[in-house]
Amino acid sequence: MPMYDRSAPTGVEVVDEWTDGVGWMAHPNEEARRASHALRGTDGVWVFDPLDGPGVDEALADLGEVAGVAVLSQFHARDAGELAARHGVAVHVPAWMDRVADAVDAPVERYEAPAGEWVALGDSDIEVQTVNPTVAWREVVARRPTDGTLRVPDMLSSVPEMTVADERVGCYFVHRFVPPRDAFEGVDPNRLLFGHGAGVTDDAAAALDDALADARRNLPRALVAQAPNQLRGVIGALVE
Repeated sequence: MPMYDRSAPTGVEVVDEWTDGVGWMAHPNEEARRASHALRGTDGVWVFDPLDGPGVDEALADLGEVAGVAVLSQFHARDAGELAARHGVAVHVPAWMDRVADAVDAPVERYEAPAGEWVALGDSDIEVQTVNPTVAWREVVARRPTDGTLRVPDMLSSVPEMTVADERVGCYFVHRFVPPRDAFEGVDPNRLLFGHGAGVTDDAAAALDDALADARRNLPRALVAQAPNQLRGVIGALVE
């Protein structure tokens, strides 16, 4: 099984679906299990970290008109440019995210997203903030408070390569040293979505709390079982 499948998808697999959103995988059999999401905001549909494929436009049309594409991780340029250009919208990235802007062939709109401060994404009711749990790592998390949706692109995931012991959600191993608890203080999600893997809707708040509380305790096991493979994933993502 490849870490990242770079072939043209023949379809997409829906992995998360609710009234105001949908999540899909273009290559569900790859090891990284890259997931993309669309969420209906007050100003239209926002698409997060998209991988394109047959059926994506139809899924978006069911939600409404696309207002923008948002990339939440340096490693998730993916097909953001192609999808944004096709729908006539911009790719939205935080001011600090230079790598993605260089990788997409579409208009780029930058916004300020200070660490530790939730700010509106466009004119929507969706909020984002930068999280920098380690010196060399930054990413953006997104939430919609009205329905308790929270999306985390890389730091957390439900895939087996990120979870150990009885974890339903696991931290990337470098974040287990200092779990990013402050970033999620006061966040009580009903729905937890990821840039890799299927989301969690069954007691999502408890799954998030447990992931952060158990991260350091499970660090030794994660270092042995997962660190090499996770590093291989980061190296592979650099070509996105």
